[in-house]
Amino acid sequence: MQELDRYVSPFSTRYASDEMQRLFSARHRAELWRKLWVILAESEMELGLPVTRQQVDELKAHLTDIDFDAAAAYEKTLRHDVMAHIHAYADQCPLAAPIIHLGATSCYVGDNADSLITQDALRLIHARLVGVIAALRDFAARWQSLPVLAYTHFQPAQPTTLGKRACLWLNDLISDLEECEHLMAAHRPLGCKGTTGTQASFLHLFNDNYESVRKLDETIVRKMGFSASQPVTGQTYSRKWDGRVLSFLAQIGVTAHKFAADIRLLAHEKEVEEPFEASQVGSSAMPYKRNPMRCERMSGLSRHLILNAENGLMTAAEQWLERTLDDSANRRVSLSEGFLCADAVLALFLNIASGLVVHEKVIRRHLTDELPFMATENLLMEAVQQGGDRQQLHERIRVQSMLAGRRVKDEGAPPALLEALAEDDAFPFTLSELQERLDPALYTGCAAQQTEAFLRDTVDPLLARCRNESAPVREIDL
Repeated sequence: MQELDRYVSPFSTRYASDEMQRLFSARHRAELWRKLWVILAESEMELGLPVTRQQVDELKAHLTDIDFDAAAAYEKTLRHDVMAHIHAYADQCPLAAPIIHLGATSCYVGDNADSLITQDALRLIHARLVGVIAALRDFAARWQSLPVLAYTHFQPAQPTTLGKRACLWLNDLISDLEECEHLMAAHRPLGCKGTTGTQASFLHLFNDNYESVRKLDETIVRKMGFSASQPVTGQTYSRKWDGRVLSFLAQIGVTAHKFAADIRLLAHEKEVEEPFEASQVGSSAMPYKRNPMRCERMSGLSRHLILNAENGLMTAAEQWLERTLDDSANRRVSLSEGFLCADAVLALFLNIASGLVVHEKVIRRHLTDELPFMATENLLMEAVQQGGDRQQLHERIRVQSMLAGRRVKDEGAPPALLEALAEDDAFPFTLSELQERLDPALYTGCAAQQTEAFLRDTVDPLLARCRNESAPVREIDL
């Protein structure tokens, strides 16, 4: 019950997955620090510094049995989290105590741990994006040819198909996936650069042998699982990297917000809805309500994700010369909460995309109401081909359309446009002939073919390339 008396992030209790929370947990970060200290000591030993195998083995023996109470006690006195953990580690490793953190600055463990966490978090985000793309791909294929009323300015426009509309969402997701892959490929950790990025402490340890300093950096980075380190740094890696990462996460927020807003609009039209469970309550006051709760949550979290990008950009802009510490507190929040938020958004995205409910009869009714107006351009062309005067016919359609529209809006009457045109002597069509021309499939252009080609040429090859990749499904319990 102690938890109820303290603030706990909603990402921990309601939204983010266990997998993403583990990556940003205090235990995981502390264990990474210890792994990095082992890598440093072992690499220094291999390159001839006075570090023994017994010392390295002792450090390895205590990678995970971290005394967090001891570290907290040290931090109260030292006011320095890295030094606190060094002392707690040294208490457990008396033989290795003299060489822990040899030549390094705090950012050696701080920034390199952040790089390892970020890379793993990007992998999880990538897997979640693949899952959402796969779900929407199936939706688009299923509804590839279903005509729906399309909108511009949220006003009825030419019809499209539901599958083609889903391809618009898919295209944005694929853009995000490609950016994620680019970031993972471009990711370079700090390595071991020293207090101001000059590696002066390591040069001193190696008796001015620059080649050994260079090899130390290469060895450490290779053992971390990267191919190269940042080529030039101050004490930290450039915070522009964090800005790029948070801007990428914001792009996921943009994609998700657009999708959620579209579903909310379609839910209002009663055409497409998010999943709604049998016992779910839509409103505490109005029992009949089917509020799009998941899409609304997704919209709210996406806004947070979009706005969080500014944290990374401002932090990068505010870094003075080789280092200042006003990034530290901000990054503790912005990086972790950014990834946790993106994780939560994509979990919602998958849940909604996998369970979208389509109401075909409502879709058909909306098309039936609007299609007579949209068909007038084709009717105009056919009437001209049968000998009519294009300008005269255009004016008759304009007049009859305005009258029909006014009846719909002012009287709530059906849009009797076809009946009016059938009775107009300027048009050579009977009412039945006009009605025959109102098959919605005649007005969706290349939408079905575009959907088929997009899935075949773009989406399916991507999913085949990522076929072995999956992320644990986050159940939406609340």
